[in-house]
Amino acid sequence: MNIVAIRSYGKKMALKKPYTIAYNTFSDVHIAFLEIELSNGIVGIGSGSPAEDVVGETTEQTLGNLESDFVAKLKGRDIREFQQIIYEATIEYAKYPGTLAAIDLALHDAFTKYIGISVAEFYGIKTPMLPTSYTIGIKSVAKTLEDAKEIKEAGFTVLKVKTGLNVEEDIERVVKLKETYGSYFTVRVDANQGYGLKETKQFLDATKKYELELMEQPVKVGEEKVLLELAAEERALLVGDESLKNPAAALKFAGNKTFGIYNIKLMKCGGLIGARQIATIAEQADIELFWGCNDESIISITAALHVAYTCPNTKYLDLDGSFDLAEDLVKGGFELKNGKMYINQQPGFGFDKL
Repeated sequence: MNIVAIRSYGKKMALKKPYTIAYNTFSDVHIAFLEIELSNGIVGIGSGSPAEDVVGETTEQTLGNLESDFVAKLKGRDIREFQQIIYEATIEYAKYPGTLAAIDLALHDAFTKYIGISVAEFYGIKTPMLPTSYTIGIKSVAKTLEDAKEIKEAGFTVLKVKTGLNVEEDIERVVKLKETYGSYFTVRVDANQGYGLKETKQFLDATKKYELELMEQPVKVGEEKVLLELAAEERALLVGDESLKNPAAALKFAGNKTFGIYNIKLMKCGGLIGARQIATIAEQADIELFWGCNDESIISITAALHVAYTCPNTKYLDLDGSFDLAEDLVKGGFELKNGKMYINQQPGFGFDKL
């Protein structure tokens, strides 16, 4: 079954409301889309939404790459060779994970639609359905509590609180959340490289009695060695995010368990193939998996959900990136029930174009 047409395009999508993290404030997101059509009419869809601050790729670069001769020459290739094509794309776009993700996702979607099963079924489901966290940006204590009330009413039980600008204020926000909502919310935090070792230790000590679930990327990329001064039980709570871009990084940090948990984002590692390579390294090192995202389309959120459920060491989901979009190009893919994310088992990724 051959590829007969390839289409790429970009779209800027507004967020429902702006949000702030340690190093930026966002009000919209620019997403690249790729469609791969087969000779029987099946269309596989992928998307790329790279974070330039993390991987050095802009969506404009993604779109330019998707218009390249390499992608154009995929026309005529047999979709049954999709893994070979992804391998070739990995070499061609080694420094462009957003580009690679769009290609990887579109090929996975087209191939599994062709054989009539979901992507998750193709690789084999190995973990039960899990709840996703819902993210609160850096805000005042009052606004944080107000947002938490809305999130509770929406049925979510896991909160991710962005931190990293002021450790004392961050501690206060988490303490007030736990005092206000008790055990209802499981609380995790994401410092987005905003702390040093001192602030990391201060935050962990101050919140210890509140049973914080985990902390993402407290220190800057390149400064990870300082975390080895923490106790092993403290590092077990730390999630490598910006530091963990690819399988090579996963292998590097596995030896001394700098991080007890690995954050896998398709837009960092270039899609499902790279994600599964990281997951295998983590499994052998007894490291748990945390599946994260940027502000993304349902397309790539669903893709991340499928691959997450095929990995036995998946323990955490943070796949709320499509919730923030005021619009999207597809619907379906997954269903939310009391904060848990369920895939629909339709062929491919199971979403439908609007």
